[in-house]
Amino acid sequence: MNIRNLRDIGRLLFSMLGKTRLRPFTSEPVGKGAGGDKTYPIDKNAEDLIISRFEALNESVTIISEECGMMDIRGGGAQVIIDPIDGSRNALNGVPVYCTSIAVCEGLTFGDITLAYVLNLLTGDEFWAEKGKGAYFNGERISSQQDDLFYLIAYEAQVPGRDIPAIVKLLAEGRRTRCLGATALDLSLLAYGAVSVFVAPSPSRSFDFAAGHLLVKEAGGIMTDTTGKSIDRATAGLRTRTPLLASGNSRLHEAALKLLNA
Repeated sequence: MNIRNLRDIGRLLFSMLGKTRLRPFTSEPVGKGAGGDKTYPIDKNAEDLIISRFEALNESVTIISEECGMMDIRGGGAQVIIDPIDGSRNALNGVPVYCTSIAVCEGLTFGDITLAYVLNLLTGDEFWAEKGKGAYFNGERISSQQDDLFYLIAYEAQVPGRDIPAIVKLLAEGRRTRCLGATALDLSLLAYGAVSVFVAPSPSRSFDFAAGHLLVKEAGGIMTDTTGKSIDRATAGLRTRTPLLASGNSRLHEAALKLLNA
């Protein structure tokens, strides 16, 4: 399996779902996904297409997806961690910020992720990374922020009344802040150099950040939990959840950790 396979899937997804704008609150759930959230038609359609393409690759893989849970193809093999629609709440509310995230893991931990692919489903922009070969945006190699200024701090607030007070000291140091509602895109934009720091104080799921983890690392950034503990050895499994802190470089990261844990 290689990055071309993931990009081929992305092209099909974009042709099917690209530029889709849902009217707010007009879609009804069709079930409940393995991640615990309601499954909507856009989630199911994206997942079905992705899985069908992996089945067509004639390779042995184990799918770990937000909707279907775990599924072995041809007996199982390398883990493929999928979030068919990251930011599905944005999509359902008519907010055009959502993406597809795919990571290939050759072992059991986040440090074993070898391929990462994130597709902006509204613009068609592609972010990808190969372990040891760098991170890319639409074919151009990218790098994360190099200096130590908090130009833009992005964050995720699952429960705003609890999460924002926990990170307000860090947010106050940013020249700008953004809450986009799609973790994989936040991390991709950090790898691209557009975001200085990303923080998610409530535990995020594997699907949300598996691809972003490799993108950030290959672009020169750093990613830990909010106490500074590495997640490289954490199990990249269906039930894994962890708070996240990602930064463009180690100096930004150290400064962010001090603010979060003061």
